[in-house]
Amino acid sequence: MEKIVIIPTYNEKENIEAIIAAVISQQADYHILIIDDGSPDGTANIVKSLFPKYTGRLFLEERHGKLGLGTAYIHGFKWAMTKGYKYIFEMDADFSHNPSDLERLYNACKNGAGVAVGSRYVKNGAVENWPTNRIALSKGASLYTRIITWMPVKDPTAGFVCYQRKVLEAINFDNISFVGYAFQIEMKFAAWKLGFKIVEVPITFKDRKLGASKMNKGIVKEGILGVLELRWQSLFKNYRRRLSSEQAANQANLFQQQDIILREK
Repeated sequence: MEKIVIIPTYNEKENIEAIIAAVISQQADYHILIIDDGSPDGTANIVKSLFPKYTGRLFLEERHGKLGLGTAYIHGFKWAMTKGYKYIFEMDADFSHNPSDLERLYNACKNGAGVAVGSRYVKNGAVENWPTNRIALSKGASLYTRIITWMPVKDPTAGFVCYQRKVLEAINFDNISFVGYAFQIEMKFAAWKLGFKIVEVPITFKDRKLGASKMNKGIVKEGILGVLELRWQSLFKNYRRRLSSEQAANQANLFQQQDIILREK
């Protein structure tokens, strides 16, 4: 019960079985939690069919409707904390994140980082198979975020992340504002503002080969406006207090204790 990889899905039938197998094959005892938002293509049914093969290592949470990336991860974070996992990962289902890099993120957290980010834009990081305009947009968004927020993270929009449990316990999820593109930025910003160490681990990001991208104009707009809102909020003295939640941490521990009691019964 040490490491769990959270993978949100919506219409990922082409990728889901292969990505699960690739994570499990790392031989490092990773568990996987799929958060599926009612995929019409039957993604959740494919996951269920794999339960006998990966008993005790593969889990599924189904939600009704496309509720957003941020809420999917928060759902997964809470689930993972109630089960007692120490290292909690975010990862895409489409192989843009290489499962072989999981252990490098884990080692960064094991060696003192509160948050390890799989980064495209540090030394030895790279992007493959993206058109020039997409790379320019992504790099521009990263630079824009750093300038506005002053956050010392070169790839703030990255979605390949490992959190130590204590970081997630310290964040009041009720005050995380964004559900799309800006969610990844806000989580790193929250961890940084709360004093946790963020380490960027170079990765090669590869564009998906199968399935459709979920990026749209609304997500990009949320990112642009969300960064400004984060900066504005952080100017006020009560920002860290509002962001931090000792009560949230206590509640997570209480849920964990209740779960242990139920399993013992």
